[in-house]
Amino acid sequence: MIRIGDFNTLEIIRETEQGLYLADTEDNEVLLPNRYVPEAFKIWDKIKVFVYLDNEERPVAVTDEPYVVRDDFAMLRCSDVTNHGAFLDWGLVKQLFCPFKEQAFKMKAGGWYLIHCYLDEETDRLVASSKTNRFLDNSELTVQEFDEVDLIVSHPSDIGMNVIVNKQHHGLIFNDNIFKDLSIGDRLKGHVKKIRPDNKIDIVLGKIGYRKIEPNADLVMQHLEDSKDGFLPLNDKSAPEAIKNELQMSKKTFKKAIGTLYKQRLISIEEDGIRLI
Repeated sequence: MIRIGDFNTLEIIRETEQGLYLADTEDNEVLLPNRYVPEAFKIWDKIKVFVYLDNEERPVAVTDEPYVVRDDFAMLRCSDVTNHGAFLDWGLVKQLFCPFKEQAFKMKAGGWYLIHCYLDEETDRLVASSKTNRFLDNSELTVQEFDEVDLIVSHPSDIGMNVIVNKQHHGLIFNDNIFKDLSIGDRLKGHVKKIRPDNKIDIVLGKIGYRKIEPNADLVMQHLEDSKDGFLPLNDKSAPEAIKNELQMSKKTFKKAIGTLYKQRLISIEEDGIRLI
């Protein structure tokens, strides 16, 4: 079956004046217009294409790569707003439509928005929604504590930053665990720190527990080796902000890291900092 809104690998079955007709293993066909036809091809060659609906709502194949595919999230720029809704640039000739009812906040031309792309079952069209929370579900979790997860930064709150976990669940990074600038739409790795009884997921950007010590000890070592005279003007009495600015880690994590290095006799802890031995 040819999947609308996604990449499909199809066979070239015939050439026409309009372009090449492609087919899947079930003999479903779609046109690849002339502007996308490769310079060299053979009938029965396989080609990877993206399939969506053209301006006349007919399935069409293209070799362009969109900025987002069906059932995924992305930051897109709004290029126009009409009486029907907003149109978003997603890298294809026909722009992605976001109805007013699917806008968390009224979109404006030139603005950037985190959206979810999905197939509207009523119209059978690909549309965007900036109401991303409704495409996430924590009723049955597919993650557990200590798992490494893929994150998309969603929106800030008073207590931290909301994130999309593995494109499926809500998660939260508390302010105390944020040691770098985060922007909506950023994609990064994190770890599940805790799953609360209500299935709320607490996320940290570094590793946790005993697993957290070694990687951060290595990071401190790297900074020491790169610094002048193998010295850093930081120790367990330093201000948390100074540690955060220099190493992008919390004071608690830093103290564990230098404790590990000290026990291994790799550093000395001095009154005004730490030094490589």
